Amino acid sequence: MTAVRTPSLLAASTTARTIARGRRRRATRRVAVIGALSVAIAAVFAVSLMIGNTFYGPGDVFRVILGEQVTGASFTVGELRLPRSLLGLFAGFAFGMAGVTFQSLLRNPLASPDIIGISAGASAAAVTGIVVLSLSETAVSLLALAGALATALVIWLLAHKDGFAGTRLILIGIGVAAMLDSVITYVLSRAAVWDLQVAMRWLTGSLNGADWQTLTPVVIAAAILVPVMIGQTRNLDALRLGDDTAAALGVALTRSRLLLIVAAVALLAFATAATGPIAFVAFMAGPIAARLIGPAGSLLVPAGVVGALLVLSADLVGQFAFENRLPVGVITGVLGAPYLIYLLIRTNRSGGSL
Repeated sequence: MTAVRTPSLLAASTTARTIARGRRRRATRRVAVIGALSVAIAAVFAVSLMIGNTFYGPGDVFRVILGEQVTGASFTVGELRLPRSLLGLFAGFAFGMAGVTFQSLLRNPLASPDIIGISAGASAAAVTGIVVLSLSETAVSLLALAGALATALVIWLLAHKDGFAGTRLILIGIGVAAMLDSVITYVLSRAAVWDLQVAMRWLTGSLNGADWQTLTPVVIAAAILVPVMIGQTRNLDALRLGDDTAAALGVALTRSRLLLIVAAVALLAFATAATGPIAFVAFMAGPIAARLIGPAGSLLVPAGVVGALLVLSADLVGQFAFENRLPVGVITGVLGAPYLIYLLIRTNRSGGSL
């Protein structure tokens, strides 16, 4: 009896050790990737505070951050560069987390807010506020927030008929996005020259004009919504495996999905209201994070970190790499268009998972 059981016990022990080593290896890779991305963010953030028309050394920048008065630097760094960089950091993190939430829920890398119409809802509302209603900057931001939330609600209601289907939501979202793009085009065609310039600057996605007042709502939204989304990590990971598997693991499908979508839409909406629809960040962050992290583990935080790095780096490139300064949305758009083509080809060949 002992001779029969011993090999089985040895095999089970070997399997357990192999599984444990695999988990440690994946955990080590995850920590290393997030750590490397965080170091890169810190480096880009520091450079963005130092360079400009006037260069300020790390010592001056650090003193300004500590609240000391430094001639010239207190205004340039404290009132211009620091809010801009912080807005890029928080908005990029928000875009990344919101994008990967939709991609994970719908199990398709093409299902980002850029593609399924939510960003278009914010844009249509903002352009209407600028051109038709002549609203202030604050009012335009609030209207963009409302537009994103209303668009998400419409898409959800249309897609939820006779049960939830990810493919149906994506197709409906693409259709809604096309209609909203038509609205944007029509409104712009009737705009005065000055309103057209303002609207186009907003539609491009930019950190220009960032200040503490613009930054505050995004920070508050992130402080509330990011912990909510992280608290749903287990449920989101289960939903990535399919509804049947998630239900077998004890996930309340409708409640968890609704909570995640509401939190992701609200996070995206606050970021879009502050910066405009920075193209393709929500779309690219999740798949890039998935390649870096590997097949296991939650993508929420890694995607947020990748999104923050994308926005900060693209803004730095747009400001200083060319003769004329370019909005951050132009740079991310140039990066995102070929990546969209690549993902379309890859998805057509191998399926729709991250």
